[in-house]
Order: sequence, then structure tokens, then C-alpha cells
Amino acid sequence: MIPRLDDYKKKWAVDSDLSIKPGLDAILEALEMLQNPEQKCSYVHVAGTNGKGSTIAFLEQIARNHGLKVGKFMSPCIVDVHDQLQINGKSITENEMDELFIQLKNAGLSGKLTDFELLTCAAFLYFSQQEVDLVLLETGMGGREDSTNVITPIVSIITSIALEHTRFLGSTIESIAKHKAGIIKENIPAVIGRLPQEAFQVIEAEAFAKHAPIIALGDHFDVTVDDTDVYTNDGKGLEINKLVRVLPGAHQADNMALAITAFFEVADYLKIPIEIDEIRNAVRMTSLPGRFEEVLANVYFDGAHNPASAEKLMETIKRQFPNEPIRFVIGMLADKDVKTVLQLLEQVSDEFYFVDFENERAMTSEKMMALSAASNVAVLTDYISFLENVSTKEGKTFVTGSLYLLTEIREQLLK
Repeated sequence: MIPRLDDYKKKWAVDSDLSIKPGLDAILEALEMLQNPEQKCSYVHVAGTNGKGSTIAFLEQIARNHGLKVGKFMSPCIVDVHDQLQINGKSITENEMDELFIQLKNAGLSGKLTDFELLTCAAFLYFSQQEVDLVLLETGMGGREDSTNVITPIVSIITSIALEHTRFLGSTIESIAKHKAGIIKENIPAVIGRLPQEAFQVIEAEAFAKHAPIIALGDHFDVTVDDTDVYTNDGKGLEINKLVRVLPGAHQADNMALAITAFFEVADYLKIPIEIDEIRNAVRMTSLPGRFEEVLANVYFDGAHNPASAEKLMETIKRQFPNEPIRFVIGMLADKDVKTVLQLLEQVSDEFYFVDFENERAMTSEKMMALSAASNVAVLTDYISFLENVSTKEGKTFVTGSLYLLTEIREQLLK
């Protein structure tokens, strides 16, 4: 469910299906009915298990610091459907969304698409009509059969590959890599993160078949993490030092490096000069909701919803707060590897509070608590009072698990 999308569907009598239906036939037909707005913009297409949002955040800020008007389509939302469509960091307005839905209705799209396909069509319309210079397009799930995979980008980015959405993408690293590899296009460069060997082989085979150059982290470019980061790019014969990040963790250094590398491709394509100081400024300015985000004093949001992201969160907590008490407030979807996530987080804390949240796929707090090996566990109902209370206590509290949970708690805090 996409918060507030139903408001527009009901207001303008545009029906769409809540289910997930991988495949491109429906959206290709719909886009043709809209006069193919997806063909009128320049894109960077981003897939990956983890790191998509952070990589896009770095890339958006770098592009904006170089004077570009940047559209961004991401999922899931932070608060509601409006923040999934942004231009230069500003969410689409209600009036702008009304205008899009009038066009979707008049084109005859009601009843033809899933919710995500409908929103993807709205995004293509919005960015084409607003004449943005660059669109950063995040896949919803997988890549090959994802509704965003109807464009030819300037560059494709695959940030990481781990087990996820196994019901739709398959139960092996290779099968998931096959889906992610689907965003690689003929003769279009692909910037690749640090991947398991079995995943990289799949990506490499796809790129070879499509004559797409691979630019791989740890091979063609790299980043050294210290008090300040150093980015190196052998292909460009370039080194950028004194890179200072707000987003902590070595994994965020990797995401930064992916973004910088992709921007070189964007700059070449759009024929704009690269300003190294503006890259430094952009890196320093980049932050992201739900990624080690301090929302109250000593209370952090981090959407670690699978083992790979939970491991990164655990490592970052160890590095940032080595001697402080840590507690977790957590809720997750039942189709995730909940037990492994808990085992990883239990390496830094023995205090867990489990919560229920509004999502039909959510695991109940009681079931989650039964999977935990921590000794200090409880089900939490009034999480707002709890978070306000612990913000004045010793230690750090992390709200984690599903991004849908973070969205719900954020909305309650804002109220």
C-alpha cells in the first residue's frame, strides 16, 4: 500500500491493482497511450538489494551542485506518495498530482495497471512536463521485469546483490542477479558495486552480451575510508581527496563512490564540466531519511530490513558508538529473513522492543519476539511516548526493520 495514493485514485476514479505483477507489457501499453513521456528525459537507472537510496542521494546532490534540474523517483515513500516524486529535493504538490491523475484518467488507464505501474506512469509524465535535466530512477523490485525498466539510461548502476523478494526474484544469488542485470542496456555503461562472485559473473555475462562496458568498484575505481575519504578512478587517472560524509559507515563510502563514478558518465553525456570542489561540497551535504538518521536526541531511524543491511547497521553502530548501551525498536515484514536480522543486531544489543504496524505483510510483534534470543524483550504499543522518554536516557535507540514502520512512526512523530 502506498500512503495517500488511494486518495487520488478515489478522487479521480482511477482504478489500479494493489498486487505485484512483474512484467512490462501493461506499462508499455499505458505509456503509449500517454504519448511515451518516458522517451523525453535523460536517466540514471539504479537497481540493487541495498544502497539504492543512498547512492541516489549522493548522485542527486552532486548533479544539483553542477546546476542540473534533477528529478527523482524512489520507493517506498518516506511519509506518503508525494515524496516518491521529487524535483531538486522538493516533493510533488497535491495540485500537481491532481493534474497528473486527470491526464491518467483521460488517457484511459483506469483498471489497466498495478499501483506501482500507475505511479511510475505519473512519474514519467511529471518529469517530462517539468523538463528536468536528469531523472534518477530507482527500481521498485528486481530490475528486468520492474515497471521502471522501459527506458534507455545514460548509465545503469547496480549497487549490491543479496537475497531479497525471493518469492518473485528466486531463491539464489544468481537468480536475483539475473533480475538486476536486466537494467543493463545495449552499449550503455554499467557502474557496479561490490558483488558476490556468483552475482558478478551473471552481471558480467549480461554486459558482455549487450556490449555494455562494466565499471566496477574495487577494480576500475575505489574509495579509501579514513577520517576523510579518498576516491580514485584508474580509468580517469583521477584522485579526489578530502571527501567528508555525514552518512556514516564504510558502505556509505561505497555508495558515494558509485555516485561519483556514475556522474562522470552523466557529465560526459550532457557535456558539462566537472567541478571537483562541488563534488566535495555535495558529499558533505548529502543526507538521507531512514539511514542512520537522528530523529530525536539519541534516537535514530535506519531501515535495515534484510541481513545485508542489518550487518552494515551493526558494523556502523560498533564503529560510531563502541561503548554505549544500544536498544532496538523493530518491526518487519513476514517475508523477510527476520531471524537472521535479529541474530545480527543481537551482536550489539540485548534490549529489543517489538512493534506492530499497518501492513498486511507485517509479522506480528509477538511472533518476532519469539524469534529473538535477546534476554530483555517486550512488545511495545505506545512507541511515541517510549521514544520521547528514551531520548533523555543514556545510550542510543535505533528504530529499524521495515521502511513502512519508519514511515508510520515518522508520521506519528510529525503529528
